[in-house]
Amino acid sequence: MAKALIQVARNAMATRFEIVLHGNDAIGLRAAAEEALDEIQRLDRKLSAYQPDSEIAHINARAAHESVRVSPELFRLLEQARDLSQKTSGAFDITVGPLLKLWGFMEAEGTIPDEKELEDARALVGMDKVLLNAEEQSVRFTRAGVLVDLGSIGKGYAIDRAAEILREAGVQSALLHGGTSTSYAIGSPSVESTSSWKVAIEYPDGESAELLTVAELCDAALSVSAVWGKSFTRGGTTYGHVIDPRSGQPTQAALLGAVSVESATESDALSTALLVLGHEGHTRIHELFPAAKVLTVSEKEGQRTVESRDFRATTIKR
Repeated sequence: MAKALIQVARNAMATRFEIVLHGNDAIGLRAAAEEALDEIQRLDRKLSAYQPDSEIAHINARAAHESVRVSPELFRLLEQARDLSQKTSGAFDITVGPLLKLWGFMEAEGTIPDEKELEDARALVGMDKVLLNAEEQSVRFTRAGVLVDLGSIGKGYAIDRAAEILREAGVQSALLHGGTSTSYAIGSPSVESTSSWKVAIEYPDGESAELLTVAELCDAALSVSAVWGKSFTRGGTTYGHVIDPRSGQPTQAALLGAVSVESATESDALSTALLVLGHEGHTRIHELFPAAKVLTVSEKEGQRTVESRDFRATTIKR
């Protein structure tokens, strides 16, 4: 029997999710993919800070005034976000929203804040401002103005959940991605093949077609974070949309960070942390996840350099 190759896509979480599946049963594969995409859309409605009826919006509206009970699923994800924040010494932080707003990354144009504005916004950032009560399954903020936004981990979590649904349906060969920034591979491109799914990591300027490397994935995730998604230039300096939660400033440590680990939830968060940490992040992530593949592109005095552990990549000179 000829193998079927099925491809389905749907928009959610302000991005396009796509699933490619390979196997014998075309009808079954498509049904499994549609169920997986339904799950991603369910999580979008639950986790988005920009949907007024989501659990996250409910927390942001009330948690500064009272404890807010949340679903077990969301509570576990918030616990995981807190754990990853601690492990990365705050380089990954889901409370960074006030800083993004201050720098204008939630608006059409960016702006450079003054020192007092930056100090006030930094006082609202940090997972120590979010109290998680495991017994009550509730969330409470320590002060007004604190916000949680799962944009840097929610996509990865949705992909992990979608992959679970595919596996439960018996799918042995699939590649999922959300906006190409986070991918997850089940098995290999063919059930009988020993090869891996191949995902390109592109040069970090958003324009060049040059490849940094091609990641090989098999039952693993890959996330790529870069500063060029949203940025603005003032006085000859370009400010990217990834903020270092510790300093309150747009990160200058790296232009791109890529991380491959088993979990898309973790790779999503860690690629953001790596962009903030730069070179330091290589050692930190390998201490936490010894099997991780890590890559950064950084720039100093006009020279761009690639550093990689376990990814095949070449040094860039431009």
